[in-house]
Amino acid sequence: MLRAFFRTEAGGTTVLLVATVVALLWANSPWGDSYEAFWHINTGLSFGDAHFMLDLRHWVNDGLMAVFFFLIGLEVSYEVRLGQLRDRRLLAVPAVAAFGGMLVPAAVYLALNFGGPGASGWGVPIATDTAFVLGVLAVVGARCPEPLRAFLLTLAIVDDVLAIMIIAIFYTDSLALPALLTAVVLLAAILTLRWLKIWRAPAYIVLGFALWVATLESGIHPTLVGIALGILVFVYAPTDHKLLLAGEAVQGFTSSPTAEAAREATRRVQRAVSVNERLQLRLHPWSSYVIVPIFALANAGVRLDGETLSAAMTSPIAIGVALGLVLGKFVGIALGTWLPLRLKWGVLPGNLVWGQLLGGAAVSGIGFTVSLFIVDLAFDDSALHDQAKIGILAGSLLSAVLGWVIFRLAWDRGGVCAPPDAEPSEDLPKTLAVPVGPADHVRGPAKAKITIVEYGDFECPYCGRLQPILEEVRRSNPDVRVVFRHFPIRTLHPRAAPAAIVAEAAADQGRFWEMHDILYANQRFLTDADLEHYAAQLDVDPWTDVPRHVARIAVDEESGQASGARGTPTLFLNGVRYEGGHDLDSLTRAVEDLRESA
Repeated sequence: MLRAFFRTEAGGTTVLLVATVVALLWANSPWGDSYEAFWHINTGLSFGDAHFMLDLRHWVNDGLMAVFFFLIGLEVSYEVRLGQLRDRRLLAVPAVAAFGGMLVPAAVYLALNFGGPGASGWGVPIATDTAFVLGVLAVVGARCPEPLRAFLLTLAIVDDVLAIMIIAIFYTDSLALPALLTAVVLLAAILTLRWLKIWRAPAYIVLGFALWVATLESGIHPTLVGIALGILVFVYAPTDHKLLLAGEAVQGFTSSPTAEAAREATRRVQRAVSVNERLQLRLHPWSSYVIVPIFALANAGVRLDGETLSAAMTSPIAIGVALGLVLGKFVGIALGTWLPLRLKWGVLPGNLVWGQLLGGAAVSGIGFTVSLFIVDLAFDDSALHDQAKIGILAGSLLSAVLGWVIFRLAWDRGGVCAPPDAEPSEDLPKTLAVPVGPADHVRGPAKAKITIVEYGDFECPYCGRLQPILEEVRRSNPDVRVVFRHFPIRTLHPRAAPAAIVAEAAADQGRFWEMHDILYANQRFLTDADLEHYAAQLDVDPWTDVPRHVARIAVDEESGQASGARGTPTLFLNGVRYEGGHDLDSLTRAVEDLRESA
């Protein structure tokens, strides 16, 4: 789910950026007056004598964005039940970081605006724009590992929830009790349908639209309706029974490919997946490529003439927003990450180092969608509007640049995990110090002509990417065997050594390679509880005879050090250190060259 989310959101960043540029060009063109005039065109619905009218900007901000926040509700529901947020230890650090990333920017802003006309805009610099952040991370590429993306996505989800709570609590001017009571009744009706397990989409659409209208009329911002309905959508892991029925239906279509069999297979496969996940799959492209870009087009247009820019350069509102995003977000997220780690409230996913975390904290200062959203709620004066928007644009641009610079300067080994002091001044050995023996973990024929020895770490992301490639090389070449030796980098990967111990416990029962594959398939989930769960799957007691397993791992580490291994993965082909690429083509060519030379 996270990878699909990343692909969609990062891809939609380009469309969002184009919409922002178009809005700025439109607002600053000779036809700039038409920008505001267009978005203030009134449209609406009429039912007899009753009229419901909004201008185009409010239809976008209050209507389309409710769908955006509905999608956030779906994501929150999924992550809490099946995803990252179900593990409290993984949730604690990004949750506290998100809180710090809202508290400090608000404090920075209020330090410049408290008691002034811009005081109500303290909520503008608190939110992170997930789409733009993921777009920057896509540009950063390999310097941003998958665990950092997972960390920032979790942070962004918590950030979104907190931002919506702030909008609902602090940016609601007045309440209309009749409309509010109507909204409560409609929400109760939706909950009743859910409790009765009535899954008719038209009923939910009608009640949902009525709830949106009632909430809007009550004075509470209707985005709250979006996230509430999203959270209420059912999410569940596929049951064995549903998977069995889906498999039988697909097999039936394979043996008899008729239209009726195709329809039945489609229906069974869809029912195996929760409604939440299906809705996310359908709505993500609409949100990323349509709704959010239209929102940017309707709200990002601000005049950038000399008078406006001069006013913004001395405006505490613009300066407060920019500093809140650049400085406040960076300091707040960094402190919010350090504190729970220091107090041992939680753990980080994967092998993150502080250079990567600080880069992530910097790019989290890109505040756009929700920031623009709050500007519209916080200020009535158009001049204050423009100053806040200029602050958002300047702060977001500076945050993106700062994050890119930090990622460039942060430690990066280009595909190998190693501690910063790993490279010694002397020349490293080129040959394997300890030949392969009976105690090694070997996958492949005992008399193979070519032996690939890997010094690996179960938490190293590069080792994880290498595993399917090594397996494909072995499958395609019957005369190749693969040997795995432990080389946990404890300074970077705190869970690598416990994972290695559990792998050795599995090896005692002849199940090393099964555990090896499970650990690499679940690299982001290597807590003690996770390891015990994987061991239970293989009927292994993970913590028996730990001293012996630690000694066994130390033997591998000593042989790796003697052979010149300083990072992971380090490969030896027939006893000679391999220095080529870790892709399938490069390794295949190396194997073929060895075969020819032999």
